[in-house]
Amino acid sequence: MQLNLGRLGGQLGVLLCLIGFITIFFGWNGAASRNVIMGQFPFLISGGIAGLAVVVIGAAMLVVQSAREDRVRLEAMLERLITAVEHNAGPGRSAAPTASAGMVLAGGASYHRMECSLPAAREEAHLVPIEQVVARGLAPCRVCNPPAIASSYA
Repeated sequence: MQLNLGRLGGQLGVLLCLIGFITIFFGWNGAASRNVIMGQFPFLISGGIAGLAVVVIGAAMLVVQSAREDRVRLEAMLERLITAVEHNAGPGRSAAPTASAGMVLAGGASYHRMECSLPAAREEAHLVPIEQVVARGLAPCRVCNPPAIASSYA
């Protein structure tokens, strides 16, 4: 049997916050029973500061657990969105325009597929019709290897 410790983060965070508040209460209760200020400091330091530290750690665990749950929900939604987009594109069609649809990404000296990672980092890459690629004499990208464009488009 495998324990899923990631799911215990929220419960452990709540427990730590509760323990911290109880520690603060006992520190305050001990300090309240002393009439001399010098006698109250040990209770305030041990109960107040230690309790506050435990509350902060518990709250941090709650925030981290919440972020994990949000990330899991977001990833599930993105997967459903990707599936829906691929399904709506249908057979033989692509969700994004491609060279067969008449558009490609053109850089300074070469053209790329839409999914190529190289033009994303460059400012000069932009979407152009195939006719402009042929007219400008751009070479195909060596990384994404887009389909060769015949000069019959010109």
